[in-house]
Amino acid sequence: GDLFPPLVASTFATALMAGVAADLSWEVWARVVTPLLPGIYGPLEPAALVQDVFGLASRFPAEIIHLIVGVVFYPLGYLFIARPLQRLILPSLPWLLTGAGFGIGLWVFALYVMAHLFAGLPAFLDFIPLTWASLAGHILFGVVTAWVVRVREMRA
Repeated sequence: GDLFPPLVASTFATALMAGVAADLSWEVWARVVTPLLPGIYGPLEPAALVQDVFGLASRFPAEIIHLIVGVVFYPLGYLFIARPLQRLILPSLPWLLTGAGFGIGLWVFALYVMAHLFAGLPAFLDFIPLTWASLAGHILFGVVTAWVVRVREMRA
């Protein structure tokens, strides 16, 4: 098949649906499940990181930025960057592993590029338990994104 999806309304609807589903799964993981895990004393708080990176006085705009990135931009990144690269380099890789790899890429972006290079925190937060909860949450996000895209394309 083609490397890139067609630039049509249904592609963007797919991205939005994938983004909403993936972001909801992330939020449940980050805010409900993560605080219950041993050695982690609270929820994952990506908005706090966004707040640090951009020097925002309030948490609210940081929450909105993270929401928009998760719902709109990351699913488009999956459709137009991650999956085309996978199709080019490892064309037989199953969608599940493509989604997991995408999630790992988002985690590296969050905890190395944004947290370390931009916010000045230790790389990967020195691999504390929260780091691994974040990895699991990002893999979940990537897999849900890939699954919604797959289901939508199978029905097309």
